[in-house]
Amino acid sequence: MSSLEPRSGGRLTRRQRERRAYQLTLATGGLGVAGVVGVVLAVLGVIGAGLPLLLLVLAAVCGLLLRRTLGR
Repeated sequence: MSSLEPRSGGRLTRRQRERRAYQLTLATGGLGVAGVVGVVLAVLGVIGAGLPLLLLVLAAVCGLLLRRTLGR
């Protein structure tokens, strides 16, 4: 039988998870706002639509990582 002690280094501590969740929250919000503003500017013809769409995809990825970090 293997040791019953938890493995070391495999999981983040509570403090690390909390910090990661905070950083992902800021990144998701910032990328989302920048993406929406970019889409509005693209509709108005000020900029192209490529960058805003990329920002929205990155915001979605950060949101998924946040969900995974929070365990939901």
